[in-house]
Amino acid sequence: MITGAFMVPHPPLIVPEIGRGEEQKIQDTIDAYHEAGRRIGGLKPETIVLISPHQVMYADYFHISPGKEAEGDFSQLGAGQVRFQVRYDMEFVENLCKLSDAGDIPAGTAGERDRRLDHGTMVPLYFVNQYWKDYQLVRVGLSGLPLTTHYELGRRIRETAEALERRIVIIASGDLSHRLKADGPYGYKKEGPEYDSRIMQVMESGDFGELLEFSEDFCEKAGECGHRSFTIMAGALDRMEVKARRLSYEGPFGVGYGICTYETGGRDLKRNFKDQYQEQERKRIMKQRQQEDEYVQLARKTVEEYVRTGKKIRIPEGLPGDMQDRRAGVFVSIKKEGRLRGCIGTIRAVCPSIAEEIIENGVSAASRDPRFAPIEPEELDKLTITVDVLGDTEKIDSPDKLDVKRYGVVVKKGYRKGLLLPNLEGVDTVEEQIAIAKQKAGIGEQEKAELERFEVVRHY
Repeated sequence: MITGAFMVPHPPLIVPEIGRGEEQKIQDTIDAYHEAGRRIGGLKPETIVLISPHQVMYADYFHISPGKEAEGDFSQLGAGQVRFQVRYDMEFVENLCKLSDAGDIPAGTAGERDRRLDHGTMVPLYFVNQYWKDYQLVRVGLSGLPLTTHYELGRRIRETAEALERRIVIIASGDLSHRLKADGPYGYKKEGPEYDSRIMQVMESGDFGELLEFSEDFCEKAGECGHRSFTIMAGALDRMEVKARRLSYEGPFGVGYGICTYETGGRDLKRNFKDQYQEQERKRIMKQRQQEDEYVQLARKTVEEYVRTGKKIRIPEGLPGDMQDRRAGVFVSIKKEGRLRGCIGTIRAVCPSIAEEIIENGVSAASRDPRFAPIEPEELDKLTITVDVLGDTEKIDSPDKLDVKRYGVVVKKGYRKGLLLPNLEGVDTVEEQIAIAKQKAGIGEQEKAELERFEVVRHY
């Protein structure tokens, strides 16, 4: 059973042997950490499940540390005398992997790159070990998979604890935004303080459903570190009574540090946050589908037919004349849970009509985007699709003639060419737009490139 859960940061300078006095600038965080350590000591867990962003991370797989034990120290930070040795709960790991596999969650012990403990693990254990040492450890990493999958892994952690009748504590290790101050290590972005304010409200209230509503673009701009850790922890507390308490929040170095504790009780079936989120998403997508125009309806029919049967549809009768008589470049974009799932398009017309262009690019977006695995039939009801019809491109001699909301951009240097559509979530400046287009083309950020702009009509 889960006896408690803890949200904690992991700044190495908080360890006195590393901070050498600098740690006093975040004394509230130190005091809160000791309070969390005392609470863990009072709970006397048999196993601690520690979720760390600095464990090895894969795009489509959760890595769980294998083996009997592991060691680590802070020698890279000039404090090699601070050492750790942990025993892994091998039985827990084995059962967690089996339950994850049964639930189609890609998690396991393969892919170990470095057996040494990471600082996202060692900093929390530095404080825990002052109050409790008689525990085994399960060390879990994050992935690039959707937040709902992280939440589901948390559910499997709780189920494993219950199946083994193991008293466990969960520690979700993670700093908040790294972009709080212009003179901080990662600079300032307005999303930084916005993220910290919002995440602390969520975590101190224990209303974990909102964790799933943070967009990927917003989190990336905020430079957050621990959001996925917190989401796994939230999943482990699914359908449980929780008494949340905020112990501290500080950000004097341009990085946010928050500590919250969670005292668990009995069952509370109303706290099924993932189920509630997915039901809201289902209703949103159903409403959106009812409002889709002919362009998006054709793209959706294309995707659904090809995913289910492997066959392209024929051009339906009754389409608007513009779709049948006009030629243009077309991009078909597919999203799932707010994350890009496939996007393929043509800068200029390749097919005899816009309708045929949509069909060709719809098939490619669903099955041939090299960044993603082909879409599976069970995903179809969760997809949001948009269609962009491109206007003619025109050369421009300066970025000043771009508008990130109105114009898409094409960058060219020799045979290398990259395109970025306008009005994309998370792309707020012309500089960002050009940089991303260059990256897609394999053109260096400092290399000069020819610029072209184009307008689009976006269909929803």
